Amino acid sequence: MSTNKGRRGIKSAKMTHVDESGQIRMVDVGDKATTRRTAVASGFVRMAAETVKAVKAHRTPKGDPIEAARLAGILAAKKTDDLIPLCHSLPLEHVDISCRIRADGIAILATASTDSKTGVEMEALTAVSIAALTIYDMCKAIGKAMVIEEIALESKTGGRSGDYRRAATGSASDRIIGSSKKRQGPAKK
Repeated sequence: MSTNKGRRGIKSAKMTHVDESGQIRMVDVGDKATTRRTAVASGFVRMAAETVKAVKAHRTPKGDPIEAARLAGILAAKKTDDLIPLCHSLPLEHVDISCRIRADGIAILATASTDSKTGVEMEALTAVSIAALTIYDMCKAIGKAMVIEEIALESKTGGRSGDYRRAATGSASDRIIGSSKKRQGPAKK
């Protein structure tokens, strides 16, 4: 196994984003094939029953948190390379944010896709993260005891590493996807 001794003297397996002298660098994807890439990420905003009722009844002081979260998530996916160092700029072809209101909070599912030389996992994860933060912001006047939890990559397709699907764990993804495993759109009003 090839090792790399970084700037701080830490030995590790060959790292893709660190050069021989330990300097962080962006990976050159120029020689990689362009393939269809998709990624799905999930997250959950746990909240009090009173807050859930207010969201369902459209009684949140700042407006509809679901629509604000969907828009914020889409915009965030488009800005991922501005937010996370070393992420490549990607020509996103589609981003979708679905939210489902549950008895204990709001489940979020983000899907991103492109034809590119690198994956869209970070775009999907960024979309879910910002959608969750937006829900918190839109609902905090009702109750600040919300918890953003279980942000995870659910699946990805394309690229040299192949496809990935997270195992069902009884987590946020199961609350979003449901027992039928069918992904659904925004919650009904």
